Amino acid sequence: MALPIGQQAKYWGIAAAVLFAFLWLMGDVLVPFLVGGAVAYFLDPVADRLERLGLSRVASTAVIMLLLVLFMVLLVLAVIPTLIQQTTALVNAAPEIAKNLQQFLIERFPDLTDETSIMRKTLADIAAFVQSKGADLAQGVLSSAMSVLSAVVFIVVVPVVAFYLLLDWDRMVERIDSLVPRDHVAVVRRLAGEIDAVLAGFVRGQLTVCLVLGIFYSAALMLAGLQFGLLVGAVAGAVTFIPYVGAIVGGVLAIGLALFQFWGNWLQIGIIAGIFALGQFVEGNILTPKLVGQSVGLHPVWLLLALSAFGGLLGFSGMLIAVPVAASIGVLTRFMIGQYRKSLLYQGIEGRKPRDEDAA
Repeated sequence: MALPIGQQAKYWGIAAAVLFAFLWLMGDVLVPFLVGGAVAYFLDPVADRLERLGLSRVASTAVIMLLLVLFMVLLVLAVIPTLIQQTTALVNAAPEIAKNLQQFLIERFPDLTDETSIMRKTLADIAAFVQSKGADLAQGVLSSAMSVLSAVVFIVVVPVVAFYLLLDWDRMVERIDSLVPRDHVAVVRRLAGEIDAVLAGFVRGQLTVCLVLGIFYSAALMLAGLQFGLLVGAVAGAVTFIPYVGAIVGGVLAIGLALFQFWGNWLQIGIIAGIFALGQFVEGNILTPKLVGQSVGLHPVWLLLALSAFGGLLGFSGMLIAVPVAASIGVLTRFMIGQYRKSLLYQGIEGRKPRDEDAA
C-alpha cells in the first residue's frame, strides 16, 4: 500500500530542501563537478553511438575525452588569450569611445553645448564613470573569468570528472532507476524521459547553435575588419540561447563599434549589419528548427527568470543548474496540469458522470 500523498509530499519536500542546502553551502566548489556532469550528459549519445559501431564503453569514452582535451587545449592556447586581449582593449578604449560619442552628438545637436542641458550632464557623467571604473571593471571581469575558467578546473578536474561520469553513465541511470519507489516507477520514468527530451532538444541543440553562430559571427566580423570582432562574435554566440537576444546584443555592439571605426563608409557598416541579419536568418530558419526543434517548451522569459533566481541564490553553480531545473519544473508543471484536468476538482461531478456511465 502506497504512503498517503501528504507523507510523500513531506518526504520529497525534505529531500529537496536538503539538496538545496547542500548546493548553497558548497557553492562554487561544485562548479567543476557540475560542468563535468554537463559534459558527460552532452557527450553520452556520442558514446552510445560509438558503442553501436563496435567500440567498448571504455574505448568510446577514451576517444571522446582525448578529442575533448585536445579541443580545450587548442581553445586555451589560441582563442582565450585573444578574447582577454580584446576585452582589455575594448574597456581601455571605452573612455575614448564615450568622448567621441559626446562630440558626435554635440556636432549634430548644438543645444548640448548648454552647460545646463540634462543630456549634456548625463553624457559627462557617463564618460566620467567609464573613465573611473573602466579599469576596475576590466580587472574584475578578467579576475572573475579566470577564477571560473582556471586552467586547473578545465584542464584537469573537469575532464577527469567527465571521464568517470561518462564511463559509468548507463550504470548510474540504472542505479537511480532501481531506487525509484515502485508504486511510481512508471510515472517517474515517463517524466524523466520527457525531461531528458527537453534537455536533449534544448541544451544539446542550443549549445550547438551557440557554437556555430559564435564561430560564424567571430570569423565574419574579423574578416570584415571590425576591431574586437572575435569578442563581439563570442558574446553574440554565448547569449544566442535566448531567442533574438544574441543577435540584438551582438548586432547593437558590432554596429555601434562599426559606426566609430567606419564612419562615412556606409558599405562597410552595411556589411557588419548584414552579417547579423544573415546569422539571424540562418539561426531561425535552419539551425534552430533542425537542432532544437519546436517542442522544447522553454519560454525565454522562463529561462531568464530561472537564470536570475538560481544565479542570485547559488552563484555560478546556480546558473549551471538553472536550465535543467527550469526544464524539469516545466515538465512537472505540465504533468500536474494534466492531472488537474482529469480530477474531480476541475471536471466537477457533472463532468465525471458521463465517464462513469460509459465505464459501467
